[in-house]
Amino acid sequence: MTLVVRPGVLDDMGAVLDVGHRTWPATYGPLAGPDYVSMGLAKWWTADATTPALRAGRVLVAEVDGEVVGMSATGPLDGRLVLWKLYVLPQAQGDGAGGALLRAVLVSAAERYDEIRVAYLDGNGHAASFYRHHGFVEIERESGGTGIPDQVWMTRALVQPTFVTSGAVQPVSPQHQSDLQHPHDLQHPHDPEHQHDPENDDSPHASEEDPR
Repeated sequence: MTLVVRPGVLDDMGAVLDVGHRTWPATYGPLAGPDYVSMGLAKWWTADATTPALRAGRVLVAEVDGEVVGMSATGPLDGRLVLWKLYVLPQAQGDGAGGALLRAVLVSAAERYDEIRVAYLDGNGHAASFYRHHGFVEIERESGGTGIPDQVWMTRALVQPTFVTSGAVQPVSPQHQSDLQHPHDLQHPHDPEHQHDPENDDSPHASEEDPR
């Protein structure tokens, strides 16, 4: 099995939307009901909604043996970077795609931001465990409205690592930075149909918001 994380392109549109349409019902149906699922798919998982993020280079895809099995999308909100989406297909969960996507997001984000935020629906224990495992901490909650669980917001600091060579401080290369982002990011977490084990990290279902 060969796992690759790369920037998404417009040709990935069908595969990216397929990830959303195959993960959202199982993730959010039990938490918020079918109407919320239908609303989210219609609002955030269409070609029109996804094209700007793909064109701006804010989407990453995870491929296993050439097949897209997961995706992530980031975007700014009030001057901060938010991880709006991180999803992995059920059959690919447990193989490291979710952790690999998140590590790639963190490395890229650290080039321009000093923190990254994410939100999940209260009750999504898999997402909560996944993000805590990767160094995120809860900072606030927002009301979800009638019949919808609260949004739980988390943050994680992003620090550009450095190392010392011949008495001079040098930036860490992206490859080394990936290893240093968080000591236990090098293992693999989960998804809604998985019993979560932080030591086998593979993807959560990330944000419930607009990828912007």
